[in-house]
Amino acid sequence: MPQLHSPNQNHLLGALPTDEFERIAPHLVLVPMRLGDIIYEPGEQLQHAYFPTTSIVSLHYVTESGASAETAGVGNEGMVGIALFMGGNTTPSSAVVKTAGHAYRLERRLLMQEFERAGLMNRVLLRYTQALITQMTQTAACNRHHSVEQQLCRWLLTTLDRVPSHELTMTQELVASMLGVRREGITEAAGKLQQRGYIRYRRGHIEVLNRSGLEGRACECYAVVRKELARLLSDVQRRQDVPAAA
Repeated sequence: MPQLHSPNQNHLLGALPTDEFERIAPHLVLVPMRLGDIIYEPGEQLQHAYFPTTSIVSLHYVTESGASAETAGVGNEGMVGIALFMGGNTTPSSAVVKTAGHAYRLERRLLMQEFERAGLMNRVLLRYTQALITQMTQTAACNRHHSVEQQLCRWLLTTLDRVPSHELTMTQELVASMLGVRREGITEAAGKLQQRGYIRYRRGHIEVLNRSGLEGRACECYAVVRKELARLLSDVQRRQDVPAAA
């Protein structure tokens, strides 16, 4: 059977009251997000906002030498394109799909029209932006002060929170580039987690067998980011499921 899709799969869209949602619903376009797709590049004028449902987008910075590191990830809890309503319009980082799936796309002009009404969408997007800043701040601290194994556990847990499966399609090379570390470091850390029975790794796939084990090995950064997002959106009621479309 074909997978059913609904804007309500995205937590921000699902938080909008019916009247606000109905104004933008006819303009939400379901788009496939293929692994490696570039949503925007450094300095590029953003034209659309993306609300992931089953995909995950990596926000990362690439240095002049070609090295890269993820500053934040965006899944069904958020949106890609905060520069649209923050007034900057462009960013020195890029956004690339790291987990294939789908997202709902909304034209810049329509997003701004709703944002400037100063309704719930305005408040939800600003609170989400604060949560995203927290994620970026915590990622910077984590990459500086915590071990590769702790970083890998954090990264796996945040990815699991955004997908319905316990198996991730992900190579060690890609994980290493996201964390900004050497591939050998990921191989060693993943090997230790596999020996403890927390994960099972085969080429291109990571299956999580023991989530609580990962949580025990992760640093505090994972819990800090998760709790802050929950706190910021704790008083927002989710709308009833909208009809799904194939």
